[in-house]
Amino acid sequence: MLDKKIGVIGYSGHAYVVIEAGVLSGLDVGYYADKEENQSNPFSLEYLGFEKDNKFNTGLKTETFILGIGDNKMRLRVAEEIELKQWNLQTVIHPDAKVSELAKIGNGTFVGRGACINPFAEIGKYSIINTASVIEHGCKIGHASHIAPGAVLAGDVKIGKASFIGANSVIKQGIIIGDNVIIGAGSVILKDVPSQTKMAGNPGREI
Repeated sequence: MLDKKIGVIGYSGHAYVVIEAGVLSGLDVGYYADKEENQSNPFSLEYLGFEKDNKFNTGLKTETFILGIGDNKMRLRVAEEIELKQWNLQTVIHPDAKVSELAKIGNGTFVGRGACINPFAEIGKYSIINTASVIEHGCKIGHASHIAPGAVLAGDVKIGKASFIGANSVIKQGIIIGDNVIIGAGSVILKDVPSQTKMAGNPGREI
């Protein structure tokens, strides 16, 4: 019989932040899955094994998981594998985040402490809206993207799939950023950015 406790996929720095937010929001996190059993176990979770192993399903105690993976491409791959197995992905919103009731938050997303998501913003599945970031009205963020701590997206910004917006970056209102883009920390983006591009600086330039 499956337990009501949930598991976390990945168990290191980013996962610790997600687990704490989950616990503070009332989730009962009892298990973790990772490539190997960790020497450090700060939340005293039970090790389930590695989710890609053939034997992982044997005696599985839960089918509900949160994503503790910071890397966009890896998080997307794992999330899609979990959904193929018809397991459940839990969204985690820190109780100190401010999320408009008119915003849409995709499945398996993490919203960190102090983040602000304003009306009619749409956050894709498996995304990270990290600590103290600001997602203004009407923004649309693609699946598995990561908005790093302190980043500010002005109104109606569009971010593609699996893109990374670095810490303390500012994206001008109405800008369109493609898929698999990396924006360096502290950048100011004043023009559209095509997919598969790396940008940094103020104003942002391709690197």
